[in-house]
Amino acid sequence: MSTPSEPGHDRPEPGLSAIVGERRHLINLAYRLLGSLAEAEDAVQETYARWYAMPRQRQEAIESPGAWLTTVATRVCLDLLGSARVRRERYVGAWIPEPLPDRTEWISGPAVGGGAEPADPADRVTLDESVNMAFLVVLESMTPAERVAFILHDVFRYPFAEVADIVGRTPAACRQLASSARRRIRAAHAPAVPTAGQAGLVRHFKEAWEARDIEALVDLLDPDATMIADGGGLVGTVLRPVGGSERIAQYLIHIADKAPGLTLLERTVNGQPGLVAQHAGVTVTVAAFSLTGGRITHIWAVRNPEKLRTWTENV
Repeated sequence: MSTPSEPGHDRPEPGLSAIVGERRHLINLAYRLLGSLAEAEDAVQETYARWYAMPRQRQEAIESPGAWLTTVATRVCLDLLGSARVRRERYVGAWIPEPLPDRTEWISGPAVGGGAEPADPADRVTLDESVNMAFLVVLESMTPAERVAFILHDVFRYPFAEVADIVGRTPAACRQLASSARRRIRAAHAPAVPTAGQAGLVRHFKEAWEARDIEALVDLLDPDATMIADGGGLVGTVLRPVGGSERIAQYLIHIADKAPGLTLLERTVNGQPGLVAQHAGVTVTVAAFSLTGGRITHIWAVRNPEKLRTWTENV
């Protein structure tokens, strides 16, 4: 993507600060739509490439550059969501959305160019209930159209008339899509906010795992709990979900015995208490949790190194 600051540009582009200022919003939108920071970056990069490819006269004729960028980014994401379904059918094992650290726990360098913008797009993703892992997993079950209509309207509060303009459907159709998405959310019982005491429960889970206390682990897990791991075929991990508190506890003890050098750290994962496993100072697993009734119901363990690039040695 070329910018006016690069050689060969003699005059500033119209509304440059406004254009650049939209990047945080676009990254937030694209990550929620795609569940992947890498794909979100690509979508936003493509959006800006299309803007800068336009003649100056066309740029100046656009009344609201921010609205134009949002429309293009959303349509790019829609295309990516369609192709992602095909790619994920070929994915080795389960596919889990890319986990995000809290900004205060990983920033390791100054902003690019010394300005206010952070060096990594992860710092531009606002961590709230719409990016917790349980929520993102439910979004993966939606059709691309449902996901886009729901995120634009329910999360970013776009009126259905604007959603319709962006996605090229009628307002009534977008309303139906968002309604269908809401039903999926309710059916999955995805928690909107962290439950009271979640951090303490995750800490007890960590301590029980470190102590190889299988009885304590079973007690902390819901009897019908599920654990899903994502290695992407790049690292060894269980390829199918592990179900039941006893089976999960046994599997965790097996992992602890196979990797005695693991260090477990309590960290924020997508805005909620989670765990990070490091080996020799390198992050090898990031785990997110969902709780119901004071017990852990779901564990999502991301081990694919391509999804752990924002988790530095200092996490």
